[in-house]
Amino acid sequence: MATDSHVNAGGVLVCSLKRDTPQVVAAGEYTIVRFPFGAAESYDRWRMHQVQQPDGYTISSWDTDERSGLIWPARGGWGELHAMVQWESGDYQELRDQYVRDPLSLGSPTPVDTTATEHRPPSIGMQCWVKGSHGIFVRPDTPLALRVRHDASGPVAVVLAEFKLVIHEAAG
Repeated sequence: MATDSHVNAGGVLVCSLKRDTPQVVAAGEYTIVRFPFGAAESYDRWRMHQVQQPDGYTISSWDTDERSGLIWPARGGWGELHAMVQWESGDYQELRDQYVRDPLSLGSPTPVDTTATEHRPPSIGMQCWVKGSHGIFVRPDTPLALRVRHDASGPVAVVLAEFKLVIHEAAG
């Protein structure tokens, strides 16, 4: 019987998250996109996105707890980040998204660090954006998140989002 056990030794590790319920985002502040766990999750074989966090914290409600937006890398290495965000129509002039290391200042050796921040003017109708691949070094003790922001006159919802981490081994 064929298995994929060889993937863990010398292969890549993948965590793929998807949110298909609206998340309301207040105007003018960066917000971590939150993702469900268990059967509602896309793929997390290496347990990088769990209710029981590596630092001992337990998430009781994924839809309200910012920690449900964290991916905790299963090992150190070269990480490729990917994301997709779809916004409902709104009166905004600019939409932003970014990746961030340790967005909640949980005390990792790496301080809060944003990368791949993109500013976009809206087009007509719903806004659908795919962030291209962005590479960074990752560590198991430094969680990662996808954050979004807008400048509308009031709250606007992200209606669909995906956040993915692929970890490649990095030569010492």
